[in-house]
Amino acid sequence: MIPYRLALAGGWIDQPFVSRENPEPPGSMVVVSLEPSHAFADRSGMATSTRKKAERLWGDAIPAGEPEALMRELYAAENAGRSEPSGSQDMAGLIFPGVSRLDYDFRFEGGVFPTHIESNQDRPIAAWLERIIRLVPVAPRPEGYEPLGRQNLNPGWIRRLGRSGKDCFDAIVAKDLDNFGASLNECMRCWEAILPQTVVHPALPHGLKSVLADYQTRFAGAMFSGCGGGYVIVASDEPVPDSLPVVVRL
Repeated sequence: MIPYRLALAGGWIDQPFVSRENPEPPGSMVVVSLEPSHAFADRSGMATSTRKKAERLWGDAIPAGEPEALMRELYAAENAGRSEPSGSQDMAGLIFPGVSRLDYDFRFEGGVFPTHIESNQDRPIAAWLERIIRLVPVAPRPEGYEPLGRQNLNPGWIRRLGRSGKDCFDAIVAKDLDNFGASLNECMRCWEAILPQTVVHPALPHGLKSVLADYQTRFAGAMFSGCGGGYVIVASDEPVPDSLPVVVRL
């Protein structure tokens, strides 16, 4: 019963090499803890590697305890000996129930952990999210794909990235579909500007960017679940063909 993690707007601000360049810290991102209602695909931005590490560490359920301490314990286990560590948003999204805004400031612990976590476990808000979020499978990241080959760590774009997470959380709490969708679209603009190979890369399927643009045009907003695709997260109060629902863990 280990949950999955869905990352919404603001992703990559949890990485210190990004937050270090933010001229207006903290920058934020939003994560949602999901019940394992589906076997979500590996290498698709759903924190499946962190989930497997949690299973090896704790068994089939997250233990009782203070969530921040558990987040740090799982971060240490996941990243032991790694030169390029996973961001702490993966662990936070598994452990903190509901919808959480993670605020990152490089001046706090080198940007490794959030300086503040604003968690919302309101059932009507969770029900609204479950109604308007749909996941459309695209393709997992291919083996050998490296999203960080090109970096344009422009402070203006990084400011916008961190702002997209704040706007996303505010829209969720207000149950505002239009601004929620706009925050997803803004996050993808920031990804393409800052780390262009998260969206376009020779190893990725041809036309991936066009697929995203189509969903952004037809619905309130859309973004990829992770770099290189995975799922398209679609914001819509209308049916989305061939999509999967989500169940928020409270």
